Formats: sequence, structure tokens, C-alpha cells
Amino acid sequence: MPRTARGGPAAVDVEDLLVRVKNGTDAELAEVAREVAALAEQGRLGEDDDEDGVLVPALLARLAGSGNAEARVLVMAALRRLQGCVGGEGKERMACMEALSSIVRSLSRDVDERREAIAVLLDLSDIPQVRQRIGRVKGSIVMLVTLRNAQEPGIHDDVEKLLHMLSSNPQNVLLMAEAGYFRPLIHYLKEGSDMNKILMATAISKMFLSEQMKSSLGEDGAVEPLVEMFKSGNLEAKHSALGALLNLSSSLPNAEILINSGITGPLLQLLFSVTSVLMTLREPASAILAAIAQSDRILLHKDVAPQLLSLLNLSSPVIQLHLLRALNSISGHTNAKRARTKIRQNGGVQLLLPFLTEKNVDIKISALNLMYNLSKDASQELAEQVRETHLNIFVKIVSSPTSGDEKAAAIGILSNLPVTDKKITEFLTEANLLPLLISLLETNIIASLTPQRMLLLEGIAGALVRFTVPWDKKLQSLAVGLGVFPCLVKLLSEGSIKAKSKAATSLAQLSQNSMVLRKTKLPRWLCVAPSADTYCLVHNFQCTVKNTFCLVKAGAVSPLVQILEGEEHEADGAVLEALATLMLDEIWENGSRVIEKASGVHALLRVAEAGNLNSQEKAIWMLERIFRLETHRDRYGEIAQALLIDLAQKGDPILKPMIGKILAHLELLQTQSSYF
Repeated sequence: MPRTARGGPAAVDVEDLLVRVKNGTDAELAEVAREVAALAEQGRLGEDDDEDGVLVPALLARLAGSGNAEARVLVMAALRRLQGCVGGEGKERMACMEALSSIVRSLSRDVDERREAIAVLLDLSDIPQVRQRIGRVKGSIVMLVTLRNAQEPGIHDDVEKLLHMLSSNPQNVLLMAEAGYFRPLIHYLKEGSDMNKILMATAISKMFLSEQMKSSLGEDGAVEPLVEMFKSGNLEAKHSALGALLNLSSSLPNAEILINSGITGPLLQLLFSVTSVLMTLREPASAILAAIAQSDRILLHKDVAPQLLSLLNLSSPVIQLHLLRALNSISGHTNAKRARTKIRQNGGVQLLLPFLTEKNVDIKISALNLMYNLSKDASQELAEQVRETHLNIFVKIVSSPTSGDEKAAAIGILSNLPVTDKKITEFLTEANLLPLLISLLETNIIASLTPQRMLLLEGIAGALVRFTVPWDKKLQSLAVGLGVFPCLVKLLSEGSIKAKSKAATSLAQLSQNSMVLRKTKLPRWLCVAPSADTYCLVHNFQCTVKNTFCLVKAGAVSPLVQILEGEEHEADGAVLEALATLMLDEIWENGSRVIEKASGVHALLRVAEAGNLNSQEKAIWMLERIFRLETHRDRYGEIAQALLIDLAQKGDPILKPMIGKILAHLELLQTQSSYF
């Protein structure tokens, strides 16, 4: 290297470097960038050497226009080295918006270029104004958050540092949150000034958040500081905190965090408050209560439901709707029997009856849904409070072109009224509810099974139980004549497990009268031989669906057996009751053969093994009759004996006598008597 007269390094020819930077090819640019980086590292390109500060703008111009990745990487490396040599003015030039835009573009390129761009931005970020500018470069924060999430070795730690430095600017923090990186925002909620807390809470309230983003915010600790803001902040803080919590509360995990944080009491206090300045907060407060009531942890707060009920007639329509939705969620939980009882004890049903004529459809549907939930375990109590005018309203809802939700709720309430109440049955029959139900069933059973349609079919199946009761053969004939039988059989295959259970109950009730109807219709003489198509082997008669309500001729046996073979057991009891009507004393032999032909023995053994006690009893009773026949013993005895012996040893003692009878049929009782 040329030296000066005193032996030191030769002076740097900045003009030569500048010409080569401006005019060189990409390869020459790469070479000169290496030189600039080396000179800068040696401290030989300070302000005294580049008095006019021309190198930095020239390098930035080539960075923006170069199409060569290696050249861009070396240019950024040179710029990074120059940062240590140039003064504030040079750094300002390097950190202008145009320059930063060029550097940010490199974040989306290959790994070496990304790494160098991050390093340059990190070095520049020690200037507060630059942090703000980086955030203003379009897409910069999104790209940095994407790189952070990629967990790329050699880059991730520097990206974390850069985001941390950029988070000193609140606007950058909001951009990070919009990109799905919430840690800085949560830090502001916990540690920031009151103004910044309000800024962050307001941003959350307005942000579109996916379920994953809501859960992430909750898991990372956003909920607790927002609850604290609501409890102890000024009016503006309360308003922004409630808005944010409302946006987060639809996530079930967040609902549980909110309940655990003790927000329920303060929300109710706010709803009961008559302070005028707080009135604007009542709507979001009631909406949050409706959201958090979706978690069954709300049931731990036993006084919430009665308090919500007491507010119902004191609120605006918007708040009424939220309160009804909250009560619906509370009363709809599987373990909410006590809560439903408490709502009824506090006059819930009487309070809801006026809403049946409500003009606001959403409020009316919510009130109907709540009444349906309350009727689940209090059918007699409901019957005592519902008048004919109310029954007429329910029937009009079913017959009019209302929404599926409204119909499902009205039919659900009707299905929960006691089937033994003859006055209700008489009124509903005269109001022509039965043909309406069958028509609705025929229409909806062929459509795809949406959650709304599933509830509607469950309600219809439940309501039809009233019209198939075994003690009213005239009503049964009316139902069968209107086409109920094929619909019920179709439900066995198409409906939910609840609908299947109700359909099986109706079929069992109809089939209970098959023998009686056969006897009343027996001809005194036959002029022609009976038709093979209509002759029923079980009832030993010319059966049809319409004249004897015959399960066999309706094609119900196989779908009933298939339910027993499924994974869900809720319908087992009703299905067994239906099949048992084919095993009565007069017809059990033929009934056994029909059930066996439909693969019923395996299904009954499965229930005997895994069903509840009532189902086990009924299945074993049927198996005892089936194994009376030698052909069935030969075919299934070996399969059944291990299960039956195990049940005798480990099952409920009430099952042992009947199991003993089966083992006697199988000639195993003496040899295995020690099991008893």
C-alpha cells in the first residue's frame, strides 16, 4: 500500500471511490464496497476523509437500484461500517426514509441479505427518530414480525432486539400488534403511562382478531391489566378497557380468565348503577357478561342469573338482548340444573311470557330459547304457567314463515310439556300442530344437517312423542295416517342421537299396540291365501304400517339395531324398548329371528357390556329369550359366554339371575357355578 512521506498509510482517494461506486458494474460495485468497508473499519473514512459526505448517498443510491444480491449485501456491510466513522449528518442521510425503504426491501430477500439489513437497522435504531421512521416504512414491521416468527437461526435474536428497540415508539407497538406480535402491547398495558394504556386498549377494541390472536393475547396476560383498568381507571380508561375486553371475551379461554379475574361483580354493579356518566358503559358491560356466560365457570357465581333476571325489564332493548343471551348460556350448560331452578324460582317463566309477542325478533328468539332451557327439567311446572293463548302463539310460530331458530325454540318448548296432560294434547291436536310438525319434518330431514336444523329435528321428534302415546290409539292412527312412520324411521338414520332417541320412543309406543290391533283386525275366514309381501312373520298377520303400526313392515328393525352398534349410547334405552316390543310372550320366537337377522345379537351383547344398568337389564332380558333357540345358541353361544361370565362376576348383582338363565341355556351353569 502506498505510504506518505512520514511512513503512514496513503490518503484515501474518495473521488476515485465515489466514481467507482456510481459508475461501476455490479461486480465492480461489490469490489469497491469491500474496500469502503475495510477502510471504514480501519478508521480511514471519517468526516475528515469524506468532507462532503458523498459516499453514503452514492452507496444508498446503488443499493436501491442494484439487481445483484452479493453487491447489495456488501453495500449494506459498507454502510454499517461507515456508521462508526461518519457524524450525525452522515447517519441522518443513512436513516432518511428513502434509504430505510431500500434497506427494508432487503428483509424479504435471501438469508445473507436479510441478516445484513437487520444489522444495519439495528445499528441505526439507537436514534429515537429513526425508530419512528422505520415503523413508517410500509411493511417494515410486518416483515420483522414474520422473520421473528420464522425462528431463523442467526437472525431471530437480532430481530428480537430490533423489535424491542422499535417498541419504544407506541405507534410501532400498534403495528406489531396488528401483525400478531402482542408482547410489547401487553408490556404497555402493564407498565405504560395511563395515556399509553388507553391507547393500547382502544387499539385492541378496534382490531380484527382471529380466535388464535384472542387466545394468544389472553395467554400472554392482556386480560388482567385491562380488568384492572376497568375497575380502577377514570371514565376514558373504563370505556377503552371494556371495549378491549369485549373484543377478547368471545374466546372461551379468555372468558374463563375474565371470570377468574373477578370481573363479574363489577360488571353487575355497573349495570345496577344509576350514575348518568356510567350509562354509556352498560351496553359493553352487558355484552361482556353475555360472552363470559358461555363458560360453565360462571355457574360458580350462583347469584349472577337472578341478578340478570331482575335487570331484564329495567334495560334498553340492546341490553335486554345481551342479558337474555347471558341467561341462555347459563341455563344451557350441562350442569346448570340448579341455575335453571333458581331462575324459575325467581319468576323466570312468568317474566319471559310477555316476550312471546315481542316485535324485536332477536329478543323474541332469545326469550324463546331461554324458556326452552328452563323447560328441560320442569315440564309440569311449565304446564301450570302456560295458558292456551301461549300455546296458540307457539303453534302460530310453527305455522308461519319465521326463522328456523324461532321454530326450533317454540317446538322445543312444546316437546317439553308433559305428554300426560290431555288438555294440552287436545288443544294442540285441534290447532292442527301434528300435520305442521310432520310437514316440517319431511322438509328438513332431507336437507343437510346444520346445527339449527339438528335442534329443529330434535324438537319435532320430541313433540311427536305426545301424538304417539300408547293409550290413545285414535291419535296414533291420526299420526300414522299423516305419514309419521316413514319420517320416524328416517330419523333413526339421519338425525342427531337425541332425535334418534325420541324417534325410537315414538316407534316403541306405536309398536306396543301392534298385537292389540292384529287381534281386532283378524278376519273370521280367508277366501285367498295371504300375500307374502304383507304377511309379517313376527305378528303372524297381514301387517301394514297403517293398520298394525308394524316395525318390521316399516323397515325399522335394521336402523334401530345400527344405533346400538354406534359409539353414542344416549338412545340405547329407547331403542331397546322399541325392539323389545317384538319379543313379547306371544311373538318372542319370531321376534328373536328378525332381530338376529338384523345383526341384533352382536349389538345386544355390546350394550350388555358397555351400556348403563337399565340398558344392560333390557339387553340381557332380550338375550335370554334369543338364547332359548338352539340355532342362536349354536351360532353365538361361544362368543357370548366369556362376556356373560365376566358380567356375572363384575357386573351389578341385579343382572345375575337373568345371566344365570342364559348360561343355563348354554349349558354352562353347572360347570361354571362357582362364578355365582
